[in-house]
Amino acid sequence: MSQPSPLVHIHYLRPPGRLEIFTQPILLDDPGVKITLASYDEVEHPMTIDGLVSLECGSKAVWFTFPGAWHDVGRFHRADGTFTGCYSNILTPPTFHDGGIWHTTDLFLDIWIPSGGVATVLDEDELQEAEANGWVDAATANRTLQEAADLIEKAEAGVWPPPIVEEWTLEKALGAL
Repeated sequence: MSQPSPLVHIHYLRPPGRLEIFTQPILLDDPGVKITLASYDEVEHPMTIDGLVSLECGSKAVWFTFPGAWHDVGRFHRADGTFTGCYSNILTPPTFHDGGIWHTTDLFLDIWIPSGGVATVLDEDELQEAEANGWVDAATANRTLQEAADLIEKAEAGVWPPPIVEEWTLEKALGAL
């Protein structure tokens, strides 16, 4: 019988002061990428992007955290396992602490690549509001915009998300538990 996957506790700050702690099994812990699996069993309302359900109650997402990167990537699936696309939060590079404790701060912008579609930037209005309210400073806002632009450029060139995101399907992630 295999051992259960160890858990990580991701302290995810959404400025100005909303802290969420996500507890997820870690499936791969390499120097270049950390892969976790999130289960969304208490979603009140489906997450829709461009009118299509991307995440709902019972959904799962395979999350890829890249140490030192200003973004993560999630492979989103509906409750029935249907892959809906890749979602990327622009965030501060996570810090990793003993006991599986991670810390990062959401920087409002997100990138969405629907299954079979093209990458788009989401929530630019939220970043503008955050900067106007002093929740992020001008330098951080500029770094956030640059990260989003870089990811869109790489997506258009076909080199992002990295191959490991395609390799770690939901089925592979569930098999690694």
